[in-house]
Amino acid sequence: MHFDINGLITQYGYLAMLIGCIAEGETFTLLGGVAAHEGLLNFGGVVLAAMAGGVIGDELLYWIGRRYGTKILRKLKKHQDKVVKANRLIQRHPSLFVIGVRFMYGFRIIGPIIIGASHLKPMKFFLLNIVGAAIWATIFVALGYFAGGMIAPWLHKLDQHLKHILWLVAAVIFAFALRWVIRRWNTRRAG
Repeated sequence: MHFDINGLITQYGYLAMLIGCIAEGETFTLLGGVAAHEGLLNFGGVVLAAMAGGVIGDELLYWIGRRYGTKILRKLKKHQDKVVKANRLIQRHPSLFVIGVRFMYGFRIIGPIIIGASHLKPMKFFLLNIVGAAIWATIFVALGYFAGGMIAPWLHKLDQHLKHILWLVAAVIFAFALRWVIRRWNTRRAG
């Protein structure tokens, strides 16, 4: 039995991107960008799949927030300062908050719930969610694409079987390193 990772990525890559970006997106968008660089997936297709997953995930969280947000937020006693700060930002700059919530460390999951609990109009959230997802997906897929360009020269010199494993390991390491840098940056900004 021959295991062809390129075939799997080509066949299921967009679906994997969509599903992965519903739950946790940065790692999947970065890996999708690397796959696009290698020609396994189309750059635009990766961006659209990541964007769709991001929109779906945040829409689900928004509706959970509309229905159960007050109850959920009351239970987050340890994070009440974040909730209060987020509500102030939503009231003052709802458009910027909805678009930017994907980039704010500590708000990726709870942000859309807070927005839903704030009773921001569903259509306004939906439209801003699309804009935010488009910006987010394009930036992270592009970062993965350019990272693929930096590591590609070394990988093409390696044995074909080893190449697949190293691509995966390198992409995962890059994704986690980038997430760590973004979290540190957001923590410093917030503090």
